[in-house]
Amino acid sequence: MQSEATPLIDPNLALFERAQRSIPGGVNSPVRAFRSVGGTPRFIVRAAGPHFWDAAGARYIDYIGSWGPMIVGHAHPEVVAAMHAAIERGLSYGAPTEAEIEIAEELIRLVPSLEQVRLVSSGTEAAMSALRLARGATAGAGGQGRRKIVKFEGCYHGHADSLLVKAGSGLLTLGHPSSAGVPAEITQHTLVLDYNDCQQLEDAFKAHGDDIACVIVEAIAGNMNLVRATPEFLRTMRALCSRHGALLVFDEVMTGFRVALGGAQALYGIDPDLTVLGKVIGGGMPVAAFGGKREVMKHLAPLGGVYQAGTLSGNPVAVACGLATLKLVQRPGFYEALATRTFKLTQGLVAAARPSGVPFCADAAGGMFGLYFARLVPQNYAQVMAMDKSRFNAFFHAMLARGVYLAPSAYEAGFVSAAHDDDTIDRTLAAAREAFAAIG
Repeated sequence: MQSEATPLIDPNLALFERAQRSIPGGVNSPVRAFRSVGGTPRFIVRAAGPHFWDAAGARYIDYIGSWGPMIVGHAHPEVVAAMHAAIERGLSYGAPTEAEIEIAEELIRLVPSLEQVRLVSSGTEAAMSALRLARGATAGAGGQGRRKIVKFEGCYHGHADSLLVKAGSGLLTLGHPSSAGVPAEITQHTLVLDYNDCQQLEDAFKAHGDDIACVIVEAIAGNMNLVRATPEFLRTMRALCSRHGALLVFDEVMTGFRVALGGAQALYGIDPDLTVLGKVIGGGMPVAAFGGKREVMKHLAPLGGVYQAGTLSGNPVAVACGLATLKLVQRPGFYEALATRTFKLTQGLVAAARPSGVPFCADAAGGMFGLYFARLVPQNYAQVMAMDKSRFNAFFHAMLARGVYLAPSAYEAGFVSAAHDDDTIDRTLAAAREAFAAIG
């Protein structure tokens, strides 16, 4: 770990203790608290390229990238310049801007299934709104809407009440809340199935097909570590939704512009009815969107009866950041270089683990990667939960001590940016060889 100064008292610990007096748990998003891995969270003071620096002056190679958005690296000069120009024109208007049209047109041009989009401020807001729209768009002539939604264990779609559900032990057990404050009557219409299980999907539609408004899925999950859907799983999902009049919703908050220019749907060749986007489309600022077929989007207010609104939706500074980022990722060779570097990282980590005898494997998709303290890449939530979490925690801290910041949880994907050059990857792998030797 490289440090600009070695203070007598750890500023990170001092800040964490101070934060806990005014912020629940000392953090504004739970995983930042290091509860899963133990220890003191790092309080970041600045970032540039593939690095950030904490309050003690320590520099880290950053593999969370603000949990995905920083695909071109931190503080990219073209992104910063675009934001400065927008700031000089004003911070927020609460009225339409041309930039909102530009980013909408760009998203529609680049994502195969989009015909119209609505901008919002967070992935949670986008997913919540997409589900409401799905129910409204599948309502019958008398206004009686379908009630049920299908999600998959291990897929996270934000903290809206109806999505905070964990699976029961039975095949189609109705959801029980996995968060305090969520009434069971809200989640009773959420069916939670096993990821990559085609038979469960078939059975769910056989039992409830006329009442299922939508199926929402991460085609490449990122919140139970990185887990890929099988092509058969997604094809079965698409066919069942079409057959029963339900909508297929792809949650591409993580995968959108991260695994490919057209997102996971472009990789798999699947045409969803609705798509949820976030992270990369804001370039580090709070921008998200949901969109899909015009026939579905017409049900959204002010055209239709499904209400959704947001004071800061399409904020001009945030949109400028997102537009600048989207322009950069379209440069020739961008995704080829990103995927090559990410593959070099994961294969290098597998090689680094081998001499230690530690069971370890890795996977990558575009600029996302998963690290698994297991012998085989997991295919579902149960297999993820069977990994050696204590070994991951030891590895996390060994890497942190050597200046490499991984996600502080065994159940989160990691992210590589265009700023992670070969030298950065090589330094990471050198640290990993030492870390594996230390925990082996």
